[in-house]
Amino acid sequence: MSARAVHLGLGAFFRAHQAWYTHRANQDQPGGPWLITAFTGRQVELAETLTAQGCRYTLIERAADGDHGTVIESLGAAVPGGDHEAWLTALADPGTAVLTSTVTEAAYRIHDQDRDRLAAGEPGISAPARILDGLRARFQAGGAPLAVLCCDNLTDNGAMLRGRVLDLAGELGDDELTDWVDGSITFPSSMVDRITPATTPDDLVIAKQLSGWDDQAPVVTEPFSEWVITDAFPSGRPAWHTAGVRLVDDVEPYEQRKLWLLNGAHSLLAYYGLHRGLATIAEAMDDPACVAAMEDVWRDAAAVLPFPDAEITEATDALRERFGNPRIQHRLAQIAADGSQKFPVRFGEVYRRRRAAGLDHGTGLPLAVAAWIRHLATDQVKDAGAAELITRLAATTNNADRVRLALGVLGPEAADDNDLARDTGARLTELQEHKS
Repeated sequence: MSARAVHLGLGAFFRAHQAWYTHRANQDQPGGPWLITAFTGRQVELAETLTAQGCRYTLIERAADGDHGTVIESLGAAVPGGDHEAWLTALADPGTAVLTSTVTEAAYRIHDQDRDRLAAGEPGISAPARILDGLRARFQAGGAPLAVLCCDNLTDNGAMLRGRVLDLAGELGDDELTDWVDGSITFPSSMVDRITPATTPDDLVIAKQLSGWDDQAPVVTEPFSEWVITDAFPSGRPAWHTAGVRLVDDVEPYEQRKLWLLNGAHSLLAYYGLHRGLATIAEAMDDPACVAAMEDVWRDAAAVLPFPDAEITEATDALRERFGNPRIQHRLAQIAADGSQKFPVRFGEVYRRRRAAGLDHGTGLPLAVAAWIRHLATDQVKDAGAAELITRLAATTNNADRVRLALGVLGPEAADDNDLARDTGARLTELQEHKS
């Protein structure tokens, strides 16, 4: 049976979310199940492990009162990301109708070498370049329409990805390819939500207890899951709507709710919690200072979210329960990665909306930025995009200058906001003096 979907970014979140939804949709799929050909970023180990076990794996839903296991069977193939020919072949296949991606926010930045590599017929480095490379192979093979669906935490992610792919196509100087992408490829936006902590060796034992076989690639996740998509699929899609996916005309309000409440709180808890010596979200939820700071972030965002107060309260109540699940070990260090890419979409837009509405900068933002500055001075940083900022911060002895540099990540208006700089500087001084 041939696959009808291709995925870029074969990691835990994809297997806990898109692959799980597709597995469920396949139970009621008219015309037979959809299988996914999934490519890793660059590594080979996970692809080899999954291939060795028939691309099946156990999804462990970890609730506060116990674990539930489901064997997921929606993967048709697991392929190392470095297999360039396999990538081109999969995207050129006219039977492929959907390409999805989960590669983290940082991977959507265009790489300096992308244009030259694509022009030379070599694989691109960034996600947009790899996608354009596959689309070019599809165009050359006849050009059947395709939907490219971004599933990462970026505002208006469909339009973002479309713009970057078209920009790269234009730089190649191939007008026919550019026109074809513009007219035949859709880029639906989506909002995804499911906490997926890293799998531990103990989880392999639990997976065997739940499924009855030696699964070397199980995935652990929370019971909660949400997926909202704009319905723009020119060649069809899995029956995701039967599995709980919400198909809408406008994803933006749902993106904002998730980015500003869940992801914003996650970033705040990650940097402030690490500063306070904590390791997981659940531990942070047992720390009154972290909880109070999280509530500040939520109040700031709630004032400019396009939802009724009752719906926002329902969302934050659910998040308290999810974050407090003591059996989900969602590590703060994992969440803290790539902050330079996450901060603008998780905090910058809230700041701008508040100022446009005549409100102040809020209570939560100064502490979030101050804690991030402190994090950037540690050996725990995993953020290639922050390399220049880290160097400049290290060369600066004045807190006021450090604050302005960090606020610049949110935009020039934030860097020029004297009140925000004053309050952020005060919080930074407090963090430098003690863990509070």
